[in-house]
Amino acid sequence: MLRLGRRAFGAHEPVIMAIVNRTPDSFYDRGATFGDEQALARVERAVAEGAAIIDVGGVKAGPGDEVTAEEEARRTVGFVAEVRRRFPDVVISVDTWRHEVGEAVCEAGADLLNDAWGGVDPKLAEVAGRYGVGLVCTHAGGAEPRTRPHRVTYEDVMADILDVTVGLAERAVSLGVDRESVLIDPGHDFGKNTRHSLEATRRLGEMAATGWPVLVSLSNKDFVGETLDRPVRERLLGTLATTAVSAWLGARVYRVHEVAETRQVLDMVASIAGHRPPAVARRGLA
Repeated sequence: MLRLGRRAFGAHEPVIMAIVNRTPDSFYDRGATFGDEQALARVERAVAEGAAIIDVGGVKAGPGDEVTAEEEARRTVGFVAEVRRRFPDVVISVDTWRHEVGEAVCEAGADLLNDAWGGVDPKLAEVAGRYGVGLVCTHAGGAEPRTRPHRVTYEDVMADILDVTVGLAERAVSLGVDRESVLIDPGHDFGKNTRHSLEATRRLGEMAATGWPVLVSLSNKDFVGETLDRPVRERLLGTLATTAVSAWLGARVYRVHEVAETRQVLDMVASIAGHRPPAVARRGLA
């Protein structure tokens, strides 16, 4: 069982996490949800299309203008409070590596802290334990926040991913985070080149075998673009193919831009696997 906020998700229930960037320079939507009205409309649409988690981010992942902790909090805290008010049952996640921001968004009603930079601030897990919220434990290859990988090497990339993420997960539990509210994430593109991310996908079953629920953040990422030689706005098909493979190999949570398309892919994979009946069954029966 995976428990986040007021929600509990079964072992074979795929969960969609919709991305809502509160940044003016996000790599995919270029600030489309930086304004409050646009961001709230995005939340409403994502929930209607089947997202159970809303992931709010206040800092672009890649290099760019400096964003202080105070500015990150300004972009996210009030928005989290408003989403909590309007959507009491949705799981609210905040993508941050800073414990100060984590504490502020937990006070505002966040249910999950998405630490995409692999525990670079060890106090963030302490915040999650203190507030009784969930935590995403990500492999980032030891990279500093908002840096790009350069000639990164691993003797065995999946062994490194498992060592780091499981270690972070066990530490989180020791700090008071509920074991059923901890997820591990291979960190596609974070501290990795394209071949590393492809191998992490191919071997995702090894992460699922640990028993920790696996979150994948695949949506329109550079490893998809490089694999297919496609620009950012033309990576949906590659993303969905990678999503299907990840679902088959046991991923549980999918952080995405395109909710409706992802929902169809996950439903199809679940039905092929025998975990979900067809929505209708008329063929051969009439």
